[in-house]
Amino acid sequence: MKKKLHLLFLLFASIAFGQVTISPSPFEVNQLITITVDINSSATDCAGITNPDKVYMHSGVGTDSNPWTYVVGNWGQDDGIGEMTNISGSLWQIQITPETYYGLTMAQAETITKMGMVFRNKSGTQELKASGCNDFFFDVGAFQATLVTPNDGSTTILASGSNLSITANNSGGSAAYVLKANGTTINSNNGSSYSYTDTNITANKNYVLEVTLSGTTISKNFNVIINPGTATQALPAGMEDGINYNTDTTKATLVLDAPNKDFVYIAGSFNNWQPDGTYAMKKDGTTGKFWLEVDGLTPGQNYTYQYWVVDETPIANSPSLVKTADPYSTLVLSPFDDPFIPASTYPNLPTYPAGQEREVTVLQTGQTPYAWQVTNFAKPKKEDLIVYEVLIRDFDADRNFQNLIDRIDYFKNLNVNAIELMPIMEFEGNESWGYNTAFHLALDKYYGTSDKFKEFVDLCHQNGIAVILDVALNHAFGRNPMVRMWMNDPDNDGWGDPSSENPYFNQVATHSYSVGSDFNHQQSRTQYYTERVIKHWIEEYNIDGFRWDLTKGFTQECTSGDDGCTNGYRNDRVAILKQYADYSWSLDANHYVIFEHLGQDNEEKQWADYRLGEGKGIMMWGKMTDQYNQLTKGFASNANISRMGHNSRGFNGPRLIGYAESHDEERLMYKNLQEGNTALSSHNVQNLNTALSRMSALGAASLTIPGPKMIWHFGALGMENSIFTCGNGSVNTPSDPTAGDCKLDTKPQPQWTNNWLADANRAKIYNDWARIIQLKVNEPVFEANYAISPYINDIRQRIYLWDDTIPVTELKNVVILCNFSVADLTIVPDFPYPGTWYDLMDETGATSMIVTNTADPIAIPAGQFRIFGNQQSVLSTQQFQSISNTISLYPNPASSSFKLDKKVEEVLIYDITGKQIKSFEGGFTAGQTFDISELSKALYLVKIISNEGTATKRLLIE
Repeated sequence: MKKKLHLLFLLFASIAFGQVTISPSPFEVNQLITITVDINSSATDCAGITNPDKVYMHSGVGTDSNPWTYVVGNWGQDDGIGEMTNISGSLWQIQITPETYYGLTMAQAETITKMGMVFRNKSGTQELKASGCNDFFFDVGAFQATLVTPNDGSTTILASGSNLSITANNSGGSAAYVLKANGTTINSNNGSSYSYTDTNITANKNYVLEVTLSGTTISKNFNVIINPGTATQALPAGMEDGINYNTDTTKATLVLDAPNKDFVYIAGSFNNWQPDGTYAMKKDGTTGKFWLEVDGLTPGQNYTYQYWVVDETPIANSPSLVKTADPYSTLVLSPFDDPFIPASTYPNLPTYPAGQEREVTVLQTGQTPYAWQVTNFAKPKKEDLIVYEVLIRDFDADRNFQNLIDRIDYFKNLNVNAIELMPIMEFEGNESWGYNTAFHLALDKYYGTSDKFKEFVDLCHQNGIAVILDVALNHAFGRNPMVRMWMNDPDNDGWGDPSSENPYFNQVATHSYSVGSDFNHQQSRTQYYTERVIKHWIEEYNIDGFRWDLTKGFTQECTSGDDGCTNGYRNDRVAILKQYADYSWSLDANHYVIFEHLGQDNEEKQWADYRLGEGKGIMMWGKMTDQYNQLTKGFASNANISRMGHNSRGFNGPRLIGYAESHDEERLMYKNLQEGNTALSSHNVQNLNTALSRMSALGAASLTIPGPKMIWHFGALGMENSIFTCGNGSVNTPSDPTAGDCKLDTKPQPQWTNNWLADANRAKIYNDWARIIQLKVNEPVFEANYAISPYINDIRQRIYLWDDTIPVTELKNVVILCNFSVADLTIVPDFPYPGTWYDLMDETGATSMIVTNTADPIAIPAGQFRIFGNQQSVLSTQQFQSISNTISLYPNPASSSFKLDKKVEEVLIYDITGKQIKSFEGGFTAGQTFDISELSKALYLVKIISNEGTATKRLLIE
């Protein structure tokens, strides 16, 4: 009988997995086995490995319900772990002893009944699976047990008082069967088969059938959920979806919007994950929302919970039961990601509840509010914004908020006034760009705690720096509860894509740039969810603005393959994105709204000019990477930078965030070194130090142009690592189909390990950009008129700035000259008038030249620049000593406030380094009080702007 069973198993394996064989078969967990795969087999409809130079096995072992409990393999890494040997043509082979290969203890080895595997090329861009694109699974051990009814891992939904039949069998001889319900034994028997009926079931039960033979036990798990008969009761006033905390800190009200669902239980640590009828949610008769007040909670204690959401008659391929975290979670625990989060980044991380699966929500009443030091942060003007884009994962070694806090002087000394963080909402995995967001209201724990992030925001505000978040609200990924509650899941693994019933997502994206599951922003529920996300980050974290990722995807008017439609003017997305901007401004009148649209000017103009008369308007990303890279490489062709200026696109206000680099584009320095002009050996752009010497001019030709600007992190230090740098240091690009694309890989940190700030060539870029930014932010002429007027061709750039409302005795004209050639050249400056012109890069204000002929050429070395002004900058030491003293500031010294004796329009406060740290705008009467209570004791410079001109005063706070 035993031999027949083995023969039957071998026949089944041969039929099901003809492209994979294991010898011997069957095998034990402690046996040496040989696994052979034929990557050209036609037995699968998911074959995808073509002519590989390497094949890897990504595999795991575990129980029947979770064969992937213990996993070996690093997906996409060519590190030798799981590497197979080519034995002939398309045949690849590997030998392992499972017990040692997966590092199992003796106790763990005794539980193993299943092995799972998939195969891939070395980069993970091609994979081989079984029919239906499923993983390969094989039994481990000659002793096997099969649960016939109900299915292993299943949940059966019953009316109260119903019966459940349980049948099973085993191979290898007579075994002992023990059936437990909610931890208590309810039946036992011996034999090679088993049958039992549990009768009159009135409560939810978690069953375990334990089958034991010769000291080995195989466990089968299944469940019963009783339909509780949902009670209809009005939702209490003022409740929102998600967790509603009460003034009574022993209670919290949970609200779930789940259309087309029959009933919902709340299972959590407060009911030992075995909810009875008292945890069946009620249903509001008007809105259809489910809700329940949970009581008996201890203030300050962490509780975890999930919703058990049931549809008794689901549509085809959709599950009847989904266990999911709260869509509006602000903190979730993940069994997939949390074990890899360092305790130094997230101390006292709540423990994931044993025996559960997938994400759970954390609930805590009586939380201690964060003590904000800055409660009235004055945002920098949009016209003056210098945004520094950061990917926390690649910013410093620990990849967390504390790293940013520790490096605050790096940002301050560069004089940037805004930091934009790539997505920090809970995303799938840990080391990610963050655009694979799953929970938009939850902070990703891999970067740190909620209070640590608030500390970072608070510190930025103390230093005059706004914080902007990159938000991916075009889509969500598969762990998102609103995907999973209405999904197609034909293989019943608990993951899937949106079904036709999904009230939030499209089944097929209605644009041509889809990632993840595509939100339908014409649905009222999606709009509610989006606005809740906006509200949460503004009100909970004092976030100053959002950069909206992939706004082209906010349309319902196109199809997934229609680029023409997606890139054209779309009325529905113009309207919905204005609605979201309006909502942001309703919460924070000065909130920054930024779109990554990169679309047609006529559509972007609708947003850039929106409510501009009220000082609002939506800022648009303005990519100019290719043009500026031509200049830094030393070429004039295709180097027209005129569209860096906002008025080149028809906008009525400075609402274009122009940039030469972003996270999505190849590094300029990398291309300089790979493709730079080599015509002159004396100035070979493919030489590192030569390429670095040209990057200061990039800042002069980009950051000075009026309107907001952006810097991609470490551009100011001449970062030359390709964005396609892989984890092992090699560079793979999309043009290499066998190697794959390492764009999303974690990057090395040479800027800190090699102390780039102490490297003279790199520090010069940083210091030059810092001075340029200082001028831009603090001198009014950099907000006014401009003209980009190359001399002869684009290799010699001339940029003119002027403001005729400023007196000639002040800085009202600026001339910027840049030589991007590889040769020393002269440029005819065409100064607007003769006279003394000052070198604005000289912080002392001492360097000047007398111009008698405005067309006299100026010699500029290869890759260098000059910035001239008709007057010294107000930031220069000499200028501070000669400013008019017609306006009085008192008291001085001051402690918490000061006054001025004349009517003024604007007051700006700088520290002694010239960094603007506070501003007052809007017009003020004589004698009005200016609050400076949050400033530290120190010496400051106060710039006063009135209709009569400007003045600068020293102010001592003591």
